[in-house]
Amino acid sequence: MLISEKMVAALNTQIGNEFGAFIQYVEIASHFGRENLPELSRHFYRQAEEEKTHALKIVNFVVDAGGTVVIPAIPAPRAKFANAEEAVKLSLDWEVTVTKQINGLVDLAIGENDHTSRNFLQWFVAEQLEEVSSMDMLLSMVRRAGEQGLLFIEDFLARHRGMPVASPGPGGGE
Repeated sequence: MLISEKMVAALNTQIGNEFGAFIQYVEIASHFGRENLPELSRHFYRQAEEEKTHALKIVNFVVDAGGTVVIPAIPAPRAKFANAEEAVKLSLDWEVTVTKQINGLVDLAIGENDHTSRNFLQWFVAEQLEEVSSMDMLLSMVRRAGEQGLLFIEDFLARHRGMPVASPGPGGGE
């Protein structure tokens, strides 16, 4: 096996975290669908697919490294939100937490002198910058618009469909 049992266990935990994000985003998407906000709903379904992809990326890495995948139990997602701001704030908080989790995995890889895992995790480090930035911008926009202005958010998301909400800035982007 190319990586330690300790790293495999930590990555298995992260697989659960990523699948947890997947189901939370599906729940948020369905919330916006019930509220007749189709663009916000589509946005969060896309976010859900990204999180599922992240989980599967880690699954494949663990298998390729000779480890055994053991997906932990995933807590039920939060299903009810008082308003759009609450749902988006939960998403931002989730992304900040995931960023800390990824940083912890990188720290573990560094501590174990595990260059294979460290190299693999660098993609996630960069991805989390985009995820946090995008969700922070969306939350700011939702707060500015208020519940009465959510159609402005719908219009913005419709015009930028499939693109990150946050702008890449100078020298950034994919």
